[in-house]
Amino acid sequence: MALPPSLPVEARRILDLARDDRSAAREAFAKLPLAGQVALVCGSPIAQRARLLDLASEPEKLVPALPEAELCYTAKAIGLHDAGSLLAHAQPEQVVACVDLDVWRNDEPDRRVFGDWLRALVEAGQEPLLAAAIALDPELLVLFLAGRMQVELKTSEDSWEPPGGSRTLEGQFWYTARREKDDLSDVETLLRVLFENQYWTYYRLLQGVIWEQQSELEHWALRFRNGRLLDLGFPPWEEAMAIYGRLPVESLASLPVQDGTPGSDEWAPAIFLSGIPSVAGDEPSLFRAMAGLSDEERPAQLRAFISLANKVAVANHLPLGDAESLPEAFGRAARTASRGLDFVATESALEPTQVLRRLPVDRLFRVGANLSGELPDLREPDEGAGDTD
Repeated sequence: MALPPSLPVEARRILDLARDDRSAAREAFAKLPLAGQVALVCGSPIAQRARLLDLASEPEKLVPALPEAELCYTAKAIGLHDAGSLLAHAQPEQVVACVDLDVWRNDEPDRRVFGDWLRALVEAGQEPLLAAAIALDPELLVLFLAGRMQVELKTSEDSWEPPGGSRTLEGQFWYTARREKDDLSDVETLLRVLFENQYWTYYRLLQGVIWEQQSELEHWALRFRNGRLLDLGFPPWEEAMAIYGRLPVESLASLPVQDGTPGSDEWAPAIFLSGIPSVAGDEPSLFRAMAGLSDEERPAQLRAFISLANKVAVANHLPLGDAESLPEAFGRAARTASRGLDFVATESALEPTQVLRRLPVDRLFRVGANLSGELPDLREPDEGAGDTD
């Protein structure tokens, strides 16, 4: 697994201490520097993180320091219905990243999942809800609102009457639920907070529900989301598929003359990784080769491996917001790249670590995929597959 199967020693010590003396446990946790607290939380199994976070004396500092995907996994492990206190300390940009990772299905937003995140933000309080609403793309918010409510703008005609059963906050926009049993309480809280604090955002969203086309909204919401995911190391599906590209048989074992040490791409990993990860089963030869690198060389190779795993996740349509997708992507990336590494090392009579210094891990994966005939689902995401209400 890429995620830790058991508690680190320090985390276990602090949690054991919390059973008998919670104040001592909080004091022990507080003695750790912020980076140490982040490492302890993110290095612990998902199911144990809430207990550790409960011991933080300054969650307003700790939560914003969590990588975006780690925050998403932790909130979902707690249960979004109980994650309000966690999201109350999150930065708006972190919330946007959580939505980018978890709400989309096959390149379309899942309104039901978005509703779960909205309810968690409502529980977090007015200030976090307002900050998140301002940070989120208005196109996505309009899509969500349009799936939940019908909106009508009052006209100047004397004969105009509000639709039956409709409600309003200010006498101009009148709305009703699209479904009879939907009480719209979360939506009304969002609208009320915007009306009282960001009127033009409120006005823009309700006008959008009335006038804007779903296809146009989806196009721009997806485009903005893909741009942000690229900043976290997740490329578009078409680009990710390049790691499965066919290679001529005669080129599989070829080595470049120049050094293949990876460069530093400008993206921030969405996960926490302090060292060589582990995967289920025997240790892949790729990780053994990484262990043979110098301390100066290894961080760049780890970053390149995370980038590869992200491409594997995107190419195989793995849900980016699910913690289970991370070990699956790591495992696939490590096993297939190791197959390529072993082949090139044998054919070139070089040590695996020497090969790793000369060939990028993306190339090793591509060689391994060609050797095994491994291919993901080559179809692009089906239209409408993720548009659930």
